[in-house]
Amino acid sequence: MIRKDFKIISDWIKKDSTVLDLGCGDSTLLEYLKINKNISGYGFEKDINKVQESIKKNINVIQADFNVGLAKYFNSNFFDYAVMTQALQENKNPNHIILEMLRVAREGIVTFPNMGFWKNRFQLGFLGRMPVSNSLPNNWFDTPNIHLCTFNDFEKLCGDLEIIILDKKVLNNNYSTNFLLKIFPNFFGEIALYRFKKD
Repeated sequence: MIRKDFKIISDWIKKDSTVLDLGCGDSTLLEYLKINKNISGYGFEKDINKVQESIKKNINVIQADFNVGLAKYFNSNFFDYAVMTQALQENKNPNHIILEMLRVAREGIVTFPNMGFWKNRFQLGFLGRMPVSNSLPNNWFDTPNIHLCTFNDFEKLCGDLEIIILDKKVLNNNYSTNFLLKIFPNFFGEIALYRFKKD
């Protein structure tokens, strides 16, 4: 069964479009979009085992670090959408990769965990420890996350970079929403999905 966040991303992507998936893993999202939206696209992935899984699915994948590879492989406006799920916080220069996404694509879509989620605030503020939660499952010493942020942080960055947010979904770790998430998204939201473009 497809992940619920992938279903939301699919709803944002138009049929017959071109898609770049950064950190595509085994290309589950690209395969789903190919079947359900008739997209054509590429994935970027460093892990050779995941690249091999993508190839088995007949998905075009480049084995490279997208932080340095995008400029090498793709011209500006090559894609309709550039997608990055749960990897923004793992990048050395998130602001750079967001701008690169919008260089190679008309629109960008990202998902990431919210450091401002109330359980994370509690662990840091009252227990004095780096948070461990469903959306941030690693300990401080073995986490791939190097640039954690809140939803407010991301939205401020978009403003600074003159990026327009087109859509936003704030969800809990089960990828569902509720009344509290709508009223206080940065406090109760665990995961966010953003669709954006350059102003």
